[in-house]
Amino acid sequence: MKRAGTVLSGSTQVAAGMIGANLAVYAMTVAAARLLVPRDLGAVTALLGILQIGTVVCLGLQAVTARRMAVAPEDQAATIGTVARVAVAIAAATGLSCAAVTAALAAPLNLDSLWPAVLTGATLVPLTLMGAMAGVAQGAERWSALATIYLANGLGRLGCGLFALLIEPSVTSAMLGFAVGAWAPVIAGLPQLRGRAADGRTTSRRPFVRETVLGSHALLAYYALSNADALLARFLLSPHDSGLYGAGLILSKAAVFFPQFITIVVFPLLARDATARSRHLAVAGVAALGLAATVATALLPDLALVAVGGHQYAEMAGRLWLFVLGGSILSIVNLLVWDALARHAHGIVTSIWVALVALVATASILRANLTGLVAIVIGVVALLVLWVLVAPTGERREPAPAVRA
Repeated sequence: MKRAGTVLSGSTQVAAGMIGANLAVYAMTVAAARLLVPRDLGAVTALLGILQIGTVVCLGLQAVTARRMAVAPEDQAATIGTVARVAVAIAAATGLSCAAVTAALAAPLNLDSLWPAVLTGATLVPLTLMGAMAGVAQGAERWSALATIYLANGLGRLGCGLFALLIEPSVTSAMLGFAVGAWAPVIAGLPQLRGRAADGRTTSRRPFVRETVLGSHALLAYYALSNADALLARFLLSPHDSGLYGAGLILSKAAVFFPQFITIVVFPLLARDATARSRHLAVAGVAALGLAATVATALLPDLALVAVGGHQYAEMAGRLWLFVLGGSILSIVNLLVWDALARHAHGIVTSIWVALVALVATASILRANLTGLVAIVIGVVALLVLWVLVAPTGERREPAPAVRA
């Protein structure tokens, strides 16, 4: 009973932090759309897309840190010592790599200078550091601290980004604001790196880095799968239908995001549970939220239409529930990816890449229309969920990380 109360309290705090952060990001998006000309807004949107891909390293670092904190609570101080050292190197490497890749894409992105590319890489440095701090808070089940980190991330982007755009509405100014604002969650999360082992003990760095790379790869596969239909819609559908599909994706992304607080809160339980009980309970919780959202959208299509842009998308009203259903199933895939990271079982990555190939091939061969594309997404991700839940992986939990002097 006490454990259930802790999970419920943690879920409430983390959900509040994540919702507040996403509202802040949404407000920043609306402000940028009003302050920037369309050409500059397109460039900023593209750069933010690159940032989102780069955050898989942040999430991978968070997952690895949280897992090690959860499965070896007696070694938490030593783990923090390792995280504090390794995170800086990983963050620097991630930022430099992102800056180099973005600079190489400056011409296709129609950037007027290299500064936005450099600032995009600079933004990833504190965001990656945030992953380590969020991982410590998550693994130690410090839910209020984790919610504060999430909220600081959203408010930092809103406050600094808006201030920069008000001074000078340009791509470079926007990215400078984001780069400065990205340090807000780092400042909020610094207390999480206190409490290192008094005797200087740390966990081995090489396995830690290797596990971070594997975790980032798994999250990259998931991001590729969950965003593939947006690109397919652009290639396969007419410009009009592509726009309609994009409107539906607003609800799909909301359905993916909404249950994520469950995934974050149950992650330490998943890491410690040698059985599948915690996973099944978590899947049931996420599925229940998704089912409720799908039914509500089907029963109240006009209300859902308001969220995707109003009556100019009225022809989508009867199909919006399909997008919510697809996003809800993708949220279960997200949970299963984090469950695999908690168990240090990376076999799911192959299944996700296979599902991605199946999705692209099926939609391309059938030349899917709007309804057909979302139906294919639902079918592919549903089969993926069933396969991961039913098929034996043959993988066992890695023992708690050893401590060395």
